[in-house]
Amino acid sequence: MTGSRAPEDPSVRSFSATVDRVTDDAVVLDETYFYAASGGQPADRGFIDGTEVTDVRDVDGEVHHGVASPEDGLASTFEPGQEVECIVDDTFRTYCMRAHTASHVLYGAGRRLFDDLGYGGFDIDDRKVRVDFATPSDVDDEALVELERLTNRAVWDSLPVSWGEVDVETARDHESVAFNTKTEEGVMAGADTVRIVTVGGDTQGNLGDVDPEEAVEALALDGSAWDAAACGGTHVSNTAEIGPVEVLSRSNPGEGLTRIEFAVGPVGIQRDATVHRAALSAAREVDVGVEELPEAVARLSEENQALSDELESLKGDVLDARLSSLETIDRDGDRWRIGAVDGFGPNEVGDRLQARITGGDDAPDVAAVVGDGDAPFVVVATDGTPAAGDVVEEITDRFGGGGGGGPTFAQGGGLDADPEDVLAWLRGE
Repeated sequence: MTGSRAPEDPSVRSFSATVDRVTDDAVVLDETYFYAASGGQPADRGFIDGTEVTDVRDVDGEVHHGVASPEDGLASTFEPGQEVECIVDDTFRTYCMRAHTASHVLYGAGRRLFDDLGYGGFDIDDRKVRVDFATPSDVDDEALVELERLTNRAVWDSLPVSWGEVDVETARDHESVAFNTKTEEGVMAGADTVRIVTVGGDTQGNLGDVDPEEAVEALALDGSAWDAAACGGTHVSNTAEIGPVEVLSRSNPGEGLTRIEFAVGPVGIQRDATVHRAALSAAREVDVGVEELPEAVARLSEENQALSDELESLKGDVLDARLSSLETIDRDGDRWRIGAVDGFGPNEVGDRLQARITGGDDAPDVAAVVGDGDAPFVVVATDGTPAAGDVVEEITDRFGGGGGGGPTFAQGGGLDADPEDVLAWLRGE
């Protein structure tokens, strides 16, 4: 038993085999076309003699098939020498082949867009695929769209996909071949050959063991292919089999890494329909074509900002008018301006209140404003005597809440009182 034959012959979906041995939790066959989870591609699903395969893993070069075990153990179902019929889940295998090949096409597109592109990781799940790019370049929106466009163009161009075992030194001699840490430290450790997958060469499908003298031409290792990479996964034989690729998101999982998540198959088709529907709806709302939507959104954003600025200015005028009409009282020999406002926050009131303390000869010694609403607050500004923080402390000690500040400005919140009760206390009533 030397490993799974799935990477070499991915089209096989059913086969006969002989049970080699049975462990406590797995069945080992004399040969298998079940793919063992590796390098970001999940394990195949399926059945062995009608028993569901729950896990497929590589253990020291030997494929272990985890199966649903009866209470009395696997030995009651399988025994060495037993002939079994195996079925690989066609839907899931096909999806993984398309998704894995799409990641190679996407990486090839990335190598055309970004300098010094490196491979940072890869993973397939039931709904999406992720590829981590190691690149100093920022993958902005424009680059993301171009990445998707180039990928789908390569799919549309029906590029052949081929794979074969190549002498390690031959593969390393060509910079066009992409390697990753897992390949170099895992699959290639102590190996004389490495499996290369090429997208866009002149050959298609499984090439088997490739002679070093023929490898450059057979697998287009000279850089003429769309992509060439060391890989042990299962792949389609032509990019047309992938179908549409829809980029879902972009993120930064670590320094120097950009994670691209994309979908193939039904999830990608549904995402594309959702985005298209949203674009059409938005374009209809602003009465423009979809192509004109970015300019229309930018224009509306500018208009909205102008209106927001105007509204803030008008609110400021209203607040200034209310603060100008504050009641004037004499308290402990100082001239106070007091009153209540609603519809404004403590920061808005505080900014303008401090300006009034330093606003000229008519400026009061103390200004205290109580905010009405769901979260009553008090804002106090002074010329330093009395200290604003002391005034706020007196108010919160009497009416609840908390706050603080310095000699010339302080604020408190959470008052458990009507504004008029606070104002009456300030007046000494």
